[in-house]
Amino acid sequence: VMGQSAKSKRPKEPGENKIKPLGKKVKPKNPKMKERESVDSSLKSQSILTQVMDKGNFQKLAATLSLAAGQSVELRCKGSNVTWNYPSYLDTFKDSRLSIKQLDRYSQLVLANSTAADTGEYSCWLQLCNGNKCRKDETKTGSTYIFFTDKEELFVPTPSYFEIVYLNPDKPAVIPCRVTTPSAKVTLHREFPAEEIETDGTGIIYDAKKGFVFQHPTSDHKGIVYCKAEAQGAPQISIKYHLLYVEVPRGPPSTTIAVSSSRAGLGDRVRVVCTVLGEPDVDVNFRWQYPGQESGRPVIIQNFWRLINRGLGHTTRISKSVLLVEEFEDIDVGNYVCIAQNLHGETTVSTKAEL
Repeated sequence: VMGQSAKSKRPKEPGENKIKPLGKKVKPKNPKMKERESVDSSLKSQSILTQVMDKGNFQKLAATLSLAAGQSVELRCKGSNVTWNYPSYLDTFKDSRLSIKQLDRYSQLVLANSTAADTGEYSCWLQLCNGNKCRKDETKTGSTYIFFTDKEELFVPTPSYFEIVYLNPDKPAVIPCRVTTPSAKVTLHREFPAEEIETDGTGIIYDAKKGFVFQHPTSDHKGIVYCKAEAQGAPQISIKYHLLYVEVPRGPPSTTIAVSSSRAGLGDRVRVVCTVLGEPDVDVNFRWQYPGQESGRPVIIQNFWRLINRGLGHTTRISKSVLLVEEFEDIDVGNYVCIAQNLHGETTVSTKAEL
């Protein structure tokens, strides 16, 4: 039950630590390390996250929590070295409504004057540190998804009015029309031809915390879509999502290189172009090695990318790096090497320019 305090009568859940009343015998505060380790190892995961209620009461949080937008919320995470995770836009905009303090025995997160946009996951965990190296303690974590309900904003607001979603055949795709009210009825619609897209619960499912999930995207799913939500009032429409189908092999960049003239004259303008065809949402970084580099020979390097449609709705990202020699000289004769790198690896290609 939402809003239930720690004083309410209910069965104790596995792994739950209730607040101990005064006068009751408790274990010494500093048990031997071996005893502490044996206790921790007997628990697969211990939730350390609670919500501060009225009159100093605490409530252990369930997987989801619903609060009315406008309310303030205070969460506490037990431990002397706690890390928090919360909706990223609160960091992006350095929101002053969010406050985090680390105290001796717990860390406190306070979010004042909540809005529908604050809907999302709030989690914390203990850090185990040895010198400068720290790692997450998987047995001491806490997480809850908070819906900040607002009948005027059934969909979680976003900073844009239009988003691109890439449909990759080897991973699920998410249309992120999340709601602020978990009980809202949400449907998915195609703009053209105008029709509702059936959610069968297997190939396409709806998750209030994520949106619509296409388990196995195909080129048939491409197009412009939007979501519609209803909850005891007029239906509301989400922003539009442009679904682009992608079919590019995963792996190191598929790279080519070309020079404007393999045999140039003195004073000529020479361009060397390094081109990568890849996944639309995967960035490519370029590095160059060229004659005269060590002696500080000036060259101009420009990087850019764009999306191209290769037919049948397949979308590819074309990334280019252009190295420009304004006036070709003897020092510019030799090999031009381009190293293209993405998250899967790197590819090296080269070409030669001569006088």
